[in-house]
Amino acid sequence: MFERMLIGKMENRVTVGIVCFVGTMVLLGWASINEGGRMLALEETYHARSIEQGAALFATNCTRCHGPDGRGLAGYAPALNNPSFFGHDFFPDITTQINNLDSDKAALTAELESVTAPPTDERRAEINARLSEIDTEIGSLSAERDPQLQAAVDLGYNPQKPDRLQNLGWAGTSDAFVLTTLIHGRPVSINYWENGAMPAWSQTAGGPLRTDQLEDLTAYVLNWDKSDQWTLDDLFAVKQFAKEPLDPDKFGGGELPDPIGADVASILTELETVTGDVARGDALFHNQTVSQVRERLACSGCHIQTSNGTGPMADGMWTRINEVRLQDSALAGYTPEQYIVTSILQPGAYLVPGFQNLMLANFGQRITLQDLADLLAYIETLNQPAS
Repeated sequence: MFERMLIGKMENRVTVGIVCFVGTMVLLGWASINEGGRMLALEETYHARSIEQGAALFATNCTRCHGPDGRGLAGYAPALNNPSFFGHDFFPDITTQINNLDSDKAALTAELESVTAPPTDERRAEINARLSEIDTEIGSLSAERDPQLQAAVDLGYNPQKPDRLQNLGWAGTSDAFVLTTLIHGRPVSINYWENGAMPAWSQTAGGPLRTDQLEDLTAYVLNWDKSDQWTLDDLFAVKQFAKEPLDPDKFGGGELPDPIGADVASILTELETVTGDVARGDALFHNQTVSQVRERLACSGCHIQTSNGTGPMADGMWTRINEVRLQDSALAGYTPEQYIVTSILQPGAYLVPGFQNLMLANFGQRITLQDLADLLAYIETLNQPAS
């Protein structure tokens, strides 16, 4: 009887349909409103699990060099659980002031030593007086800051260059740095770590770990970041700070020539006056010698000879530039030389399809005009058929 009363009449059927429809919409609306929170909770759970798995991988594979607490081991590897690694500056105002004074000092010194427009005796006296003032100001600022950091300075910490990734010229994110370093290792670090270079950990580069495991390790390392909550106690707990790649004791002393900089237009003009050496370019590319400013470039670490690595493969590079790259409308009017110089000195200007911008951004400070000419001469020999 109830069924006949409720369903038998058309108006009742309409009422039931409306109630069901409204109920369904309410449920869907509720689910939609809460979907963001549900996905965030799942993401947080996944990230937490990734950190946990990364901790186990770190304990098994990384503690022998970076220490069980990630604070480094003297002579083996630098700290990752380290304010400097995450770019924390305890005295940012002083750092900025000293950097500005250093810039003023460099400009005044250049004016003082100018051959084309030498200063007058009166101007020379003004410059020398200001240079003396700058040295006094820098000394005063350093005296205010450095004694508070002395325990870390004694272990290699540089108060004026507190951001490790910035010092390396890294233009990408912290997680990209950690992950790519794990994938390919740091072969050039053999130049300044007496106990050997960091190996490649990815199976694609001959190492033991899968990509998902490397991502877990990355998550674990990045979990050490305390943002603006780092303390001096954290800094003083570091057992080994990173070393600068330049090692004058190993590669010889003496005054270094000026690096090339990043002004592509003027550099292309200057290149017309220099002859490249193919053999030396080959050695530079394959990390068998250092640049004139005593830097190892390790191009072949990313540009693997016969297969794509972090960057496009070396074989056929010159041919692909001419037959593929320069056909891109974004490079209209480029010469092959212009493309190569731009790619080396301004790696973010153009990205080859299928690759990320993982190339260091400071090659303009690591090579001279002759180094670049030699590299160009070698790359021009990589003229195998494009594939």
